[in-house]
Amino acid sequence: MTTTTRRRTITRERVLAGALELVDDIGIEAFTIRRLATALGTKPMTIYHYVASKDEIIDGMVDLVFAEIELPATDLEWTEAMRRRCRSAREVLARHPWAPPFMESRREPGPATLRHHDAVLGCLRRGGSSLALTAHAYALLDSYVYGFALEEANLPDAGGAEMVEMAATMVAEPLADYPHLSEFTTEHVLQPGYRFADSFDFGLDLILDGLARVAADGA
Repeated sequence: MTTTTRRRTITRERVLAGALELVDDIGIEAFTIRRLATALGTKPMTIYHYVASKDEIIDGMVDLVFAEIELPATDLEWTEAMRRRCRSAREVLARHPWAPPFMESRREPGPATLRHHDAVLGCLRRGGSSLALTAHAYALLDSYVYGFALEEANLPDAGGAEMVEMAATMVAEPLADYPHLSEFTTEHVLQPGYRFADSFDFGLDLILDGLARVAADGA
């Protein structure tokens, strides 16, 4: 394929998809227009023909991430619909670990972003939440999902060999001054079957159960 042919295949969609793939690979800090152009086999000025700035690329990537998240189903009871949506969001963010800090900070949200927010608001309202409770619920749910995703992304192989190795290293050091940490590490984290990820559903169920009770009380 000639350079001219490659350039003709460049589209805005390809630029954003290529940017998403590159950022997933190298991280957002290392991402530059020049590196994207190299990955796409073109020149930086060609990229700028389709997107005006790096910020516009991030807007587009965030919209692609939102498009991957399952929308709350309208044919399910609202807590189950929201549970599935939150689980889907966590799975998607695990594929794009750079994304959580950017998901709610874009000044130019794309159509998938707006569609997602509208669907989540509709699900909460369908569950009987007032506008005030809807605001609290949305903030609480997304703070939990994004926060868990961030922590999970930065833990060593959460629940796997790296986590066990880290815990074992900790208990190999004198922990006499930290009895609760010692107990938790040796009698829970280092036990067979421990997975940090298991805490996600536990916490999500607590949040949804609490929101359902408050909504039922007419808040």
